[in-house]
Amino acid sequence: MKVLEVDLKQEVFGVEVKRHVLWEVVKWQLASRRQGTHSTKTRGEVSYSGRKLLPQKGTGNARHGDRGANIFVGGGVAHGPKPRDYSYSLPKKVRKLALKMALSLKAQEKSLLLVEGIPLGEVPKTKKALEFLRALQVEEKKVLVVLPQKEEVVYKSFRNLPNVRVLPVEGLNVYDILWADRLILTAGALEKVYERLAS
Repeated sequence: MKVLEVDLKQEVFGVEVKRHVLWEVVKWQLASRRQGTHSTKTRGEVSYSGRKLLPQKGTGNARHGDRGANIFVGGGVAHGPKPRDYSYSLPKKVRKLALKMALSLKAQEKSLLLVEGIPLGEVPKTKKALEFLRALQVEEKKVLVVLPQKEEVVYKSFRNLPNVRVLPVEGLNVYDILWADRLILTAGALEKVYERLAS
């Protein structure tokens, strides 16, 4: 497996890395992934009778309404979580800048590998995917493989490997780049990255 050596465009791979911008975008990404389906029942939703527990006066006990009040075990929850959407908007310029920073960080760390292609044949084979990683000496690392577009054979070949993720260029994101120890780009993917990020 031949690793290509090319001069990378500084406007994409030579950007000054600012940790705070990367942190902002990762936080935004993870917030967008949250399901937000958590829910608790209020005192109006628990299945208890609404009758008054004991008379208001004369018993010597505290004043109480119904059994579903939040003061009782098994009663409703006060101010508990309800289903909500955690996503929020982040300027496109910030997202684009963070992507350049993440790629620049990998270039600075010399964790970026450029290959001509990924020769795995016509049929998905995890064994061939492993041989490809061994040839690049990255089988022990967390690896992100970036392709020009989605390729089923490559995707299915790497699918069973827990420390490998495969993404097309349009799905490239800051979180996955920072997650990986090694970033493997095909020559075609590099051109698409330039199309997407070079101004």
